[in-house]
Amino acid sequence: MTEEIRLGDQVQTRKKHPCGSDEWTVIRIGADIKIRCHGCGRIVMLDRQDFLRRRKRLIAQGPETQTKGDTAL
Repeated sequence: MTEEIRLGDQVQTRKKHPCGSDEWTVIRIGADIKIRCHGCGRIVMLDRQDFLRRRKRLIAQGPETQTKGDTAL
């Protein structure tokens, strides 16, 4: 599995959330990863290593971010 994490990624976790959903959306990236549950909307913050360990698969990848050097015409 790719280690790249993008804003807006939809991921499936190994264990279900207490609400019954196992699908999450990445809403913040940094040293910690913030994810939102698709079932109840709960927001959880995990450090990067915990996130990578708990992630089962990537459902849909978020949009590719532009770097400073790229110019869109």
